[in-house]
Amino acid sequence: MKAVIYTKHGSPDVLEVQDVPKPSPKDDEVLIRVYGASINALEWRRFTSALIVMRIVGAALRQPKDKFLGVDLAGCVESVGATVKQFRVGDEVFGLRRGAFAEYVCAPEDRLALKPTNLSFEAAAAVPLAALTALQGIRDQGNIQPGQKVLINGAGGGVGTFAVQIAKSFGTDVTAVCSTRNVDVARSIGADHVIDYTKQDFTKSRERYDLIIAANGYHPLLHYRRALKPNGTYVVLGGSMGQIVQGMLLAPVLSWFGNKKMRGLMTNPNQKDLIFLKELIEAGKIVPVIDKSYPLEKVVDAFKYLLEGHPRGKVVITT
Repeated sequence: MKAVIYTKHGSPDVLEVQDVPKPSPKDDEVLIRVYGASINALEWRRFTSALIVMRIVGAALRQPKDKFLGVDLAGCVESVGATVKQFRVGDEVFGLRRGAFAEYVCAPEDRLALKPTNLSFEAAAAVPLAALTALQGIRDQGNIQPGQKVLINGAGGGVGTFAVQIAKSFGTDVTAVCSTRNVDVARSIGADHVIDYTKQDFTKSRERYDLIIAANGYHPLLHYRRALKPNGTYVVLGGSMGQIVQGMLLAPVLSWFGNKKMRGLMTNPNQKDLIFLKELIEAGKIVPVIDKSYPLEKVVDAFKYLLEGHPRGKVVITT
C-alpha cells in the first residue's frame, strides 16, 4: 500500500509517498481502507521554522520517531479483529488513528464511529480531531449554557469553524473573530456577529463574554481576561505557540485570582463524543468547512498551502 513517510526533519519537501506493507488488525482493531484524511496542527506545526530549529539543535538531526503522519480518517472497514463487536466488514466509519495518511490503517474500535450518513468520506475526514477539540473546549471546559454570549477567536480555521457551529447548537449568542477573507464563511455557518480582526480589536471594546474560545490568533492573557464577564471562562485551543504556552502554563495561575476562569485543553479522543458529533451532523447542526482537497501524492503541496496562511476550515487528503 502507499503511505506518507516522514523520515527526517525539515520542510514539507522531506515527506515521501512510499510503498509499505499493508497492516493486519490486532484482536481489538479493524482494518480500514482510508478514503479521506485531514491535516491538523498536530501535523503541520512540525514544519514551522521554530520547531525545525529546535529539533536540529536538540535532537542532533536524529530521525523522527514517528514516521507515519495523519490522525483524522474516514473509510470503509475491510476486516475486523477477533474481539471486535461494534463493526463489520463494509461499515463506513470515521475516527482517529496515527498513520492515517495511507491507503490502509488499523484502528481500535473505541476510536471509531459510523460515518455520518449525510457526509462524503472527504467531508467526514475533516471532522474528528478539530470537532472533538471544539466540543470539549466549549462543553466541558467552557461549561456552556443556553443564552450565554460566546466569542470564538480564530473562527475561520479548522477548530474555529466547528466551534462556531457547536456553540450555536447549545443555544448561545456567538461572535466570530476572523480575518477579512473568512468573514463570509463565519456568517454562513451561523455566527450571530462577526468581527474582522484586521479592523477591530475585540479586547478593546466594551463588550463582555461568558466564554471566550481562543482557537487561533494571539492576545495576551490579561487582554482576554478583560473581555470576560464576571464568572466568565477563557479556553485556549490553539493559535500561536505563545498563546498555547500561556494557556497551558499561566492560565491556571490566573484562575486562582478573582472569579474568571482561564483554561487550556488536551483533547480526549473517544467514541462517545464522535457519536455525539455524528448526531449533530446528521441533524444538520454542523457542516464541515473544507478549503481544499489534495490526493495523497500531492501531500507536500497540501502542507505548503497550509503553511502559507490560514485556510478556510480544513485541508483534506484523499486516497
